Amino acid sequence: MTNLNQDTELLRFTTAGSVDDGKSTLIGRLLYDSKSIFEDQYEQIKATSEKRGEEGVNLALLTDGLKSEREQGITIDVAYRYFATPKRKFIIADTPGHIQYTRNMVTGASTANVALILIDARNGIVEQTRRHSFISSLLQIPHLVVCVNKMDLVDYSEEVYENIKDEFSNFSNKLDVKDIHFIPISALKGDNVVDRSKNMEWYDGQTLMHYLENVHIGSDHNFIDCRFPVQHVIRPYTDEFHDYRGYAGRVAGGTFKKGDEIMLLPSGFKSKIAKIDSYDGELSEAFPPMSVTMLLEDDFDLSRGNMIVRPNNQPDVTQDIEAMICWFNEKPMQFPRGKYKLKHTTQEVRCIVKELRYVLDINTLSRNQEDKSVDMNDIARVALRTTAPLFIDEYRKNRITGSFILIDEGTNNTVAAGMII
Repeated sequence: MTNLNQDTELLRFTTAGSVDDGKSTLIGRLLYDSKSIFEDQYEQIKATSEKRGEEGVNLALLTDGLKSEREQGITIDVAYRYFATPKRKFIIADTPGHIQYTRNMVTGASTANVALILIDARNGIVEQTRRHSFISSLLQIPHLVVCVNKMDLVDYSEEVYENIKDEFSNFSNKLDVKDIHFIPISALKGDNVVDRSKNMEWYDGQTLMHYLENVHIGSDHNFIDCRFPVQHVIRPYTDEFHDYRGYAGRVAGGTFKKGDEIMLLPSGFKSKIAKIDSYDGELSEAFPPMSVTMLLEDDFDLSRGNMIVRPNNQPDVTQDIEAMICWFNEKPMQFPRGKYKLKHTTQEVRCIVKELRYVLDINTLSRNQEDKSVDMNDIARVALRTTAPLFIDEYRKNRITGSFILIDEGTNNTVAAGMII
């Protein structure tokens, strides 16, 4: 295992693709070839592979953690895996390919810097490829890597790879993705995953691991618009901290420095930052995605759900929200006037569905305005009205203040994820 210093940059990436495209094998290969698994883990999956009569070691078993997944050989839940190289730390969200688990893909992708879209070289682009690529673009994942997998099963054909690349490029013109990268790989054999392939001399690009270690993610966060949703008020009430009153939370945007003039929402009062505390002691500044406690120069009554911003750079304060939603629940969305609980940053309010603008056809990306039902896995544009004002930004501007979830009040289930337009 690699020794790390605390400052190594963390890259979050998600894997998506249709069933049996080789996502779990690819992650297993990354972990194994980067020497990020323990010997006993390797021995255990080697024994399981032999027991199942498989040729070689099935690296997919490394990530398929649930017993039912191992038995069926598929991924059901979002499995998070952590590994590291001397250059970077990584968190992988291995998400399921089945259409009924689209919600898991949304969960895994919501915080990712990079999405790996796997395509089986034999099958080319299928509906799930389009669905997952569109969701990646909807979730504004900054970098998309299209891994054309199982190249060993098409004799490492450059022509097959180029055809898939052209078809995907044509489709992706309709998507809102700025950075798309293509790599021909064989997760099973290890071609172009960590080590360069000797079977594809015609490919002169980088390996997947080289890409993941070097892709620039420093500007993926919003460091301009200052947003600090208050999560908790800290009052220790001890002799040592008798007058301590801090506001704890996670920086959602911008850079806050000691002495900065700030404004409190919803009250509109202004103050200055007296001090920024963290787990490791006092800081001179805080930026996303740091968790800190802010102390202000004046005594104001702030509580959970309030927000600290800059006087000259404020979010929209509104009760009317336009959003794209991805519906997760088997029970269709109630419309019109369906009532739900809405959770946005640290605020919880109730809302009604005011209007259903359209449901999206995932294959053509055309808008269906006739269909007035939103079923499981559907992506739709809606207008919502909330019972109290929210402090929002457009999702494309800030993934934290621009997103929310809808909760069914009766069952407490999360029924949708929303991206504010």
